[in-house]
Amino acid sequence: MKNLRIASFLLVAAVVITGCSKQKSATTGWNYNDPDWGGFEVSDYNEQITAPGLVFIEGGAFVMGRVSDDSRFQWNNVAHNVTVSSFYMDETEVTNQSYREYVYWMQRAYGEEYPERVRAIYPDTNCWRDKLAWREGFVDYYFQSPIYDQYPVVGVSWEQASKYCIWRTDRVNEKILVDKGIIVLDLTDLRGETAFQTDVYLAGQYRGESKNELDNLDPSAGGEPRQVRREDGILVPHYRLPTEAEWEFAALGMIGNTYDERVVEHKTYPWAGSSVRSANKKYYGQFLANFKRSRGDAMGVAGNLNDGWDYTCPVKWYFPNDYGLYNMAGNVSEWCMDVYRKDQNPIGGEDQNPFRGNVYRTPTYIDEEIAINDTTGSIIYKNVDDDLNRRNYRQADNINYLDGDYASNIYDYTTNQSITEWVAVSDDEEEVGNDDDSMLSNPDSVTNMMYRRNVTNQRNVTSLLSNKVRVVKGGSWNDRAYWMQSGTRRFYEQDRSTSWIGFRCAMDRLGPRAE
Repeated sequence: MKNLRIASFLLVAAVVITGCSKQKSATTGWNYNDPDWGGFEVSDYNEQITAPGLVFIEGGAFVMGRVSDDSRFQWNNVAHNVTVSSFYMDETEVTNQSYREYVYWMQRAYGEEYPERVRAIYPDTNCWRDKLAWREGFVDYYFQSPIYDQYPVVGVSWEQASKYCIWRTDRVNEKILVDKGIIVLDLTDLRGETAFQTDVYLAGQYRGESKNELDNLDPSAGGEPRQVRREDGILVPHYRLPTEAEWEFAALGMIGNTYDERVVEHKTYPWAGSSVRSANKKYYGQFLANFKRSRGDAMGVAGNLNDGWDYTCPVKWYFPNDYGLYNMAGNVSEWCMDVYRKDQNPIGGEDQNPFRGNVYRTPTYIDEEIAINDTTGSIIYKNVDDDLNRRNYRQADNINYLDGDYASNIYDYTTNQSITEWVAVSDDEEEVGNDDDSMLSNPDSVTNMMYRRNVTNQRNVTSLLSNKVRVVKGGSWNDRAYWMQSGTRRFYEQDRSTSWIGFRCAMDRLGPRAE
């Protein structure tokens, strides 16, 4: 026992001594975080915080796509195996209150000098109108009235939802830096070009007032403090829309439906079983989502309502799924990040975190400095078309890869057929063709063969689809039960909005894939 106590004492002493000494590099033996040894810094942050509103979604493999009869014979969701990495997703759909906060902030930042920026993000409240229905009460009150604060925002396009994600990222990271005393929160004279933006701050172009910046351990800095960097691990990644694969995986909530790596039952809906009614004895027979039961039956009969809601309902009204996510079926359908294609899984497509819609960008530099837009205060980006000597991609815009680009088209470009024959359109539409030699010598430029849109009148020229059409998942208050199946999918133009589409945000999970 005496020897054991001595050993324990020596172990504790060794831990204390180690904790007091400088952390050393296992590669060189040099001290970390020591200006006398070069000042290379290693952060103590080794775990990503869960940002406001988000729920952790542990990833894994699953069967994505159709799990029941395709009653519409669209064959756009054929089952296939994919793996989704762990990520975060909003617990609920974005509410009217949350989106009004966004509009209010943008009004303060840009309303006086650039009111068009505020008008561009405002929901289209006229989306409620129908030629043969009375809904003017929703037009006037749904977005503005506090009665609907906790209802999902609608009338928001994919483009508007994406901008909301950027704004939310900036406000969350700004609060992190304010709470740590690194920057000063001064909103008395808020202007958009000086407002905090995460990417601008990380690029060293922040125009606001700093407070207690971090010590700069680089001896060449002369003792001058520095801003927070990505290497410090303090700021959270960007909020964004979920990919289609992430959305479907999260909706199924299979974390409560597996045993020893075996999926006990492949769910049709976000809950177990094949019925839209609860099998729980306490709530037996109650509807589990807000949807349209049949034509003319949106909520049941007075005195015995079925789902209880004719239009939208509060975002936390029904039971959450096993991930703790509310209304992943019914209430409103939701935008996904992906560009829509009928084939979810083309031959040669990726089976880990699949996504269609990558357009790689990089900041623009002027005189060795990142260029900032004087109007918005945002970084000016450009496509990475000058960085194509690579193996993993050949062009910046990869939306049409294996579906509409040169490598996957059905035309024979080795013949003498004029390229302009297939791109020529009627006299009142834009001519988008080039001569044979230029197109054949640069096949990577042929990226809009099947999914082109006329620039003048914004009509799709060759298809109902285009590169401006995005995936929509989940059923809504206006849909039958079929559309609440997690595997079903639809599309909608990214610059349009409707009364039955809302959205929720997602975020990458960095580091460990489990909590």
